[in-house]
Amino acid sequence: MSPAFVPDSGGNPLLLFLVLLPALGAGALYPLRHNASLAKVVGMAVALAELVLVVVAWALYSTPAAQGGTRFQLEFSVPWIPAFGTHLAFGVDGIALVLIGLTAFLVPILMLAAWGERLPEGRSVAGFLGLLLAAEATLMGVFGATDVFLFYVFFEAMLIPMYFLIGRFGGPRRQYAAVKFFLYSLLGGLIMLASLIGLYVSSAAQLGYGTFTWAELQSIAAGTPSSTQIWLFLGFFVAFAIKAPLVPFHTWLPDAGSEAPVVAAVLLVGVLDKVGTYGFLRYCLPLFPEASRTLAPLVLVLAVAGVLYAALLAVGQTDMGRFVAYTSVAHFGFIGLGIFAFSTQSLAGAALYMVNHGLSTGMLFLLVGMLIARGGSRRIADYGGVAALAPVLAGCLLVAGMSSLALPGTNSFVSEFLVLVGSFPNRPVFTIVATVGIILAALYVLWFYQRTMQGPVRGDAVLGALERGGAGGPGAMADPGVVAAKPAARTGFPDLSAREIGVLAPLIVAILVLGFYPAPLLDLIDPSVTATMHEVGLADPVPAGGIVR
Repeated sequence: MSPAFVPDSGGNPLLLFLVLLPALGAGALYPLRHNASLAKVVGMAVALAELVLVVVAWALYSTPAAQGGTRFQLEFSVPWIPAFGTHLAFGVDGIALVLIGLTAFLVPILMLAAWGERLPEGRSVAGFLGLLLAAEATLMGVFGATDVFLFYVFFEAMLIPMYFLIGRFGGPRRQYAAVKFFLYSLLGGLIMLASLIGLYVSSAAQLGYGTFTWAELQSIAAGTPSSTQIWLFLGFFVAFAIKAPLVPFHTWLPDAGSEAPVVAAVLLVGVLDKVGTYGFLRYCLPLFPEASRTLAPLVLVLAVAGVLYAALLAVGQTDMGRFVAYTSVAHFGFIGLGIFAFSTQSLAGAALYMVNHGLSTGMLFLLVGMLIARGGSRRIADYGGVAALAPVLAGCLLVAGMSSLALPGTNSFVSEFLVLVGSFPNRPVFTIVATVGIILAALYVLWFYQRTMQGPVRGDAVLGALERGGAGGPGAMADPGVVAAKPAARTGFPDLSAREIGVLAPLIVAILVLGFYPAPLLDLIDPSVTATMHEVGLADPVPAGGIVR
């Protein structure tokens, strides 16, 4: 056995530290379960230290051209289970690096948001923050692994902290949502395990020894028989489609997204779901190129159907959490379209969309949580006229909504534009149908904003909060159907606090900066998607001139 692609002598351990730091931080929080204040400080310190390490990784990363065309950088590898040819192997390309950056950027924001989180009776702050850090550790492992078996281990390990975040800290139906999330993901993981074993056997037949090293598996991908590729592709695809989630594998997300605590929902929809679309790019396309080309029309049908189906369901939602979850399913349809349209532009747009979706949908979930914290209800109909009471909150929700519907000048517009422009030359029919989703997105976002923010002050949640805040206070009204006077309004339904503004400000800055200047991220993504196109064995249909900026 001579795995020529992976050094056994170690390498740069930075990516290993990115996994170990939040994992050790989660363990360090356990003794602090009776000291909430110190647990918050320690959790935030670990999250910020992780962000600093990611900044260092970003600074050390250079373009593949400067590295002699090397696909992965910051590589580290030591033997793990030699009998099976597995390694503790890490490395990143541009796509993995931007998703690691997204994760490290969001977690400190979520720590700050969790500073005022109301936890169920008997649950500790240390436990909550520890689970967040444990989830971050597994995500770093998923995006950084270059051994397919190691990737699978982290892929399955993600379920554990997220299951407990939903099941122990979520809403009234948290147990149902947690079990549904776990079973769906576990089923997908078991199907992928079967394909993983098949991949190992296939590599042994071609190389004379079994391997899980990504680079070796990719080097023999073209020699794998077509029928074998299709079966192996389907095993990986189902697992990733459940995680993504693509229609019809999406039904766990509305329950998990609405029942999870808001901070966990942001991590779930903002980052964890990207593991599915990342898996398409990193594993399905390069390791099964012929199967990817053969089955692309089927995937495109599911992606475009998801854009339209989820958008229509979003319009009819009455629960705010489920509303945001369905908007997310629609966005993942655009990402799927970009990936399987097979052009440099569409692939780059899909990879960028993963980052932008995490920012815009994450901000939407946070604002929904802030609304629920004030009104005590998740029903959209229980809110109205909030802009008159909390104009800063309403303004922030408008920014998040405009980003979600891909208004020009916001981050999502760039990625959605790249997906559609890049998809049209190869898949014009699918692209035209998907553009209907843009109209529907404007409909459901503006409908939601108008119902909750505009018009006269109304709704049981808003009026109830005003009554509770104004009870006995100056200017309070006796009639619960009448809006309380201004002093009660400020007390009962306050605008954003300084901490809440601090939570949202980095997201707003990122949304606007990436809306006008996405080049730094695209410069990282471009070489990786170009390499992916080469691995799939397709020529770029877009005329020469580079990716549109």
